[in-house]
Amino acid sequence: MPNLNLKKHLSFLLLFWWFISCASENPKVIMETEMGSITLQIYADKAPVTAANFLKYVKESRYKDAEFYRVVTLQNQPDDSIKIEVIQGGLWEDDHPDQLQPISHETTAQTGILHKDGVISMARWHPGTATDDFFICVGDQPALDFGGKRNPDGQGFAAFGKVIAGMDVVKKIQQQPAQGQYLNPKIKITSVKIIN
Repeated sequence: MPNLNLKKHLSFLLLFWWFISCASENPKVIMETEMGSITLQIYADKAPVTAANFLKYVKESRYKDAEFYRVVTLQNQPDDSIKIEVIQGGLWEDDHPDQLQPISHETTAQTGILHKDGVISMARWHPGTATDDFFICVGDQPALDFGGKRNPDGQGFAAFGKVIAGMDVVKKIQQQPAQGQYLNPKIKITSVKIIN
């Protein structure tokens, strides 16, 4: 009888450990902005390199000077034949002291995370140049996926999570006054924290 109870306890402990490890595998992050809160689920299981990079910025408080600074709408990209809708944020300066080294490029073909409404992804110039800047999709943006036509190299952008609360805030930010695609004034990101 004691062995049976021990087995039950061990089974419960193993199940509890498995549940905790799964829950923390894809952490939630809350991003507080001047316009409200945005809650993100980060897909560390599907995009380990990109997610780890973003979470390192969060854990080390490297986003303390971050802002949303760019909005792309259907109206403010007259020279682009492939139109997208996103808001973009980060540290803004290319040589900001809190900026880490660029990371390798994880395509949507590798991760399976497509640029759907609310997906967060890394901004970049060429593959392998992403550092701290990110964008959030407003509506589905297949042109940003691997093979998409927005970027001439066809590699797309590295998606790594999704907004699970606060898309109203994302849309509100996208509607703020801008000069071309650049917000005036920029929207401060007041804190970014892991909440589980």
